[in-house]
Amino acid sequence: MAEIITKHTGGMAFATVIDGHTLTIDADPQFGGQDKGPKPKPLVLLSLSGCTGMDVVSLMHKMRVEFADFVVKVNGELTDEHPKYYHKIHITYALKTKPEYHEKIKKAVTLSQERYCGVSYMLGKVARLTHEIDFQEL
Repeated sequence: MAEIITKHTGGMAFATVIDGHTLTIDADPQFGGQDKGPKPKPLVLLSLSGCTGMDVVSLMHKMRVEFADFVVKVNGELTDEHPKYYHKIHITYALKTKPEYHEKIKKAVTLSQERYCGVSYMLGKVARLTHEIDFQEL
């Protein structure tokens, strides 16, 4: 079981302890925050990028794929009405590799999205998830 401890530190800021690491979260100044840290909702997108990124790297290593400069970019679109949540999320996997590895990388991304990434699975219950791969020459 995972445990997150979040303690109010003043204003709209909170210090959150995750696996022994402290992260400060805060609200926008227009909502009483002081920009002491990221807002909570974008951290959901961070979790998605980290989860699927780690999956893809692990799978590429197992498939002996040569790659460099791997970046996972996630864009989320919030609903207009409250409670505001991400209803559309797009993931771009960008990396440098040789054309001979493209099919293996596509397979790794598909496996992450359809089988391994629990964050993708959870978010897929409330949002339309799409993805693309931006191949650049190595």
